[in-house]
Amino acid sequence: MKVVQFPLARITIGFLAGILVGYYFQPNPQLVFSLLFVAFCGFAIAYFGSKNKILHPMYFAVATYCMAFTIGTSSQIIHTNSFQESNYIHNTTIFEKPHLVAVTIREKLRSSGYNDRYIVVVHQIDDVRNTGRILLNVRRDSLTPVLEIGTHLQINGNLYPNRAIKNPNQFDYGKYLEGKQIYAQLHADVSDIKRGAIIEKDVWYYTAKLRTKIIRNLEKTHFNKAELNVAIALILGQQQDISPEIIRDYQFAGAVHILSVSGLHIGFILLFVTFLLKPFPNSRRGSLMKLVIILFSLISFGLIAGLAPSVLRSVTMFSFVAIGMFLRRSTNIYHTLLVSMLLILLVQPSFLFDVGFQLSYVALFFILWLQPLLAQLWSPKNKIANYFWEILTVSFAAQIGTLPLSIYYFHQFPGLFFVTNLVIIPFLSLIMGLGVLVMVLAAFDCVPFFLAKSLEWSISILNKIINAIASLEQFIFRDIPFNWQLLLSVYLLLIATIIWFKKPSFNRLILAMVTVIIFQIAYFQTHWTIQNQKELVIFNAKKNSLIAERNGKSVSLYSNDGLLKTVSKNKTVAAYLMGNFSQLTQTKRLGDLMYYKENKILILDSLGVYPTAIRPDIVVITQSPKINMERFLQITKPKLVVADASNYKYIQKLWNGSCLKEKIPFHATGEKGFYRLE
Repeated sequence: MKVVQFPLARITIGFLAGILVGYYFQPNPQLVFSLLFVAFCGFAIAYFGSKNKILHPMYFAVATYCMAFTIGTSSQIIHTNSFQESNYIHNTTIFEKPHLVAVTIREKLRSSGYNDRYIVVVHQIDDVRNTGRILLNVRRDSLTPVLEIGTHLQINGNLYPNRAIKNPNQFDYGKYLEGKQIYAQLHADVSDIKRGAIIEKDVWYYTAKLRTKIIRNLEKTHFNKAELNVAIALILGQQQDISPEIIRDYQFAGAVHILSVSGLHIGFILLFVTFLLKPFPNSRRGSLMKLVIILFSLISFGLIAGLAPSVLRSVTMFSFVAIGMFLRRSTNIYHTLLVSMLLILLVQPSFLFDVGFQLSYVALFFILWLQPLLAQLWSPKNKIANYFWEILTVSFAAQIGTLPLSIYYFHQFPGLFFVTNLVIIPFLSLIMGLGVLVMVLAAFDCVPFFLAKSLEWSISILNKIINAIASLEQFIFRDIPFNWQLLLSVYLLLIATIIWFKKPSFNRLILAMVTVIIFQIAYFQTHWTIQNQKELVIFNAKKNSLIAERNGKSVSLYSNDGLLKTVSKNKTVAAYLMGNFSQLTQTKRLGDLMYYKENKILILDSLGVYPTAIRPDIVVITQSPKINMERFLQITKPKLVVADASNYKYIQKLWNGSCLKEKIPFHATGEKGFYRLE
């Protein structure tokens, strides 16, 4: 595989390995920086030794990889805010009482049903200077406008740590926030917030102002709101205001990638600006002016689009392509891809764990590597047929490369992705050209009505096409179970198979067969492990009681009648079944007594009636029964009390106090999450 034979590729692998070690193991910073110094000294010695032919070149190669590894680890530590002593997470009383927090708004997020949401940068907490990022939730008020980027605020309120998942196999939003260096959330009413007189006018402020100006000028043309939100996502990369229904349609149609500014969009910007600069002379000075204008256009567009991982990757990579065009040298696209990755991760190593970053790089790599192989399968002579064949092969190459990652993260697969791309890619070129022109004119307060309406109608047609494809739900494969072992084994199999197809040989065939065996081992090991597991899970289901007993792949569900009727649509149950490669075999009404292995489980419901002669090992309390908890504990003497989310919170606090007095463990699912008995 020639790609891995590039020295830069091997250095990148060492660098990525260092980031992974720094992220997952979080080694001591002093140890890491000491190793970095040792690695640098070893690198210098090996370099001069190999240059003077004192040492074998192999020592220089090893020293280089060690240097790349330690740079990756140290870069991850340097850019992890929790390692900084000034970060608010080191304040031991940060979550215990209200604080006066001074912050600056950095980014506006998608609003929830009740709150406007912002990412804010901390400056001071009470009288102490602190740093860090917080997720600010402001209760929505029709009389209060959206807060501007760069606004200084003083907020009086309680900080809350990121919540852990409350049910098995759910999306871990708290971990997602930690990956973005956000370790706490702040909920506030408008009355709790005091605005500062000064607005911090940095690059984020001006790009936000420009976006706002463009949107307001388009709104003056009576641009339909739904189409306007899609246009802003397509051209400016801002998805905050798109309705969930439209996003779902794009997901089901396999076209959600076009709502995120990526290589498709940045590549079009490069071609568009290059076309506009054709009148410039091809002299040295003219070419330099072209390069400066192109780089300025790409960077400006990236800033306006918010510098998401896919945007940053695309801007960096196409900037190198533009520089190569200026130098009139053939640019090795793999080197360009690797250099852009290294530069981005040096500045922001946490992007490595961003799903968008992973998908965009994997998609682009497979387009460059696999698409030429697919294109060789047929060579149509007709130009139109050849154009659509290229679209189809690019689409298949990207989808094949990203399929394992997509299933791992989202557990679904749009079967009609190739139809979507064949239909919308040609149409999208028209929308992008028209959209860029309209946005540029809107930035200068000049939006011709006919251009704005043309863009609106184009996006309306696009949305209808996407909706028609997404409505064919029989082609959408959902709830696909997949774990990291299968993910790695599938990628090994995929890469080995492509290597063999590119240049068939006996050794490469053996390698492909070995990866088939590795995949089979991962598959059977996963199912063998699941088949030999047994557990009882008490879920955290609001206003309901939900208990699952799993024996291998078979799951029996116990609940009240109302929930059992809608269990097929219950997301908590679906996530549990999918995460454990299991199937729901039976549903039963929750009774008063259960037995699991050697444990006797008493279910105490709203009636509060229980047998005094029984001695349960575990008591599960549901529906807020009115009982004297101390007397109940003294009579039944359980080993554990579990209160699910169907109970009132204030009663659970009283029960917790009674359990502490009787020295009996108390588990509230609303606070600690689900309870598992193995």
